[in-house]
Amino acid sequence: MKSNKPKYQQIIEAAVKVIAENGYHASQVSKIAKEAGVADGTIYLYFKNKEDVLVSVFEEKMGQFIDKIAKATSEQANANDKLKVLIEMHFSQLEENPDLAIVTQLELRQSNYSLRLQINNVLKAYLRVIDEVIEEGMKDKQFRSDINPALIRQMIFGTLDEVVTNWVMKDRKFTLVDQVDEVHKFLTNGLKA
Repeated sequence: MKSNKPKYQQIIEAAVKVIAENGYHASQVSKIAKEAGVADGTIYLYFKNKEDVLVSVFEEKMGQFIDKIAKATSEQANANDKLKVLIEMHFSQLEENPDLAIVTQLELRQSNYSLRLQINNVLKAYLRVIDEVIEEGMKDKQFRSDINPALIRQMIFGTLDEVVTNWVMKDRKFTLVDQVDEVHKFLTNGLKA
């Protein structure tokens, strides 16, 4: 047995590692089971198939990711500070777990349409956090009132997402958290009231 973690969690952790190392399509259930320290059949006690493993990885890991960001932003006094913390948390959490960054930035994008729909449902909670920051900034007049919140949400998420994708594609040759101030300044300059 690999650890004292419950088997479900062991499998999730193993799946992130195996998918990051081999790519989703080359990650057989047997490789995930071996990495998790469980029998191949054990995977099927928790998951319907390999696609279900990938969706569950995303739900589990992104759920934790989003919860941490939501908590950290809620502890900030104003929208500008919330936006900065959101950027910091987004970058730091993925930098601390490069395997998860590879899975979220590369492997999930190569998945089929129905899988992407399931993934988009998980992302809705994160987009709501961004919406709340934008709405608060507009309400408190820190952000311009003439912006389209839905478009700005996509621009914020898209910017963070692209910076992380670039970091992954360039073999992590720069530090993500070192980009926080510049990204924050860029975004807030466009939002400033």
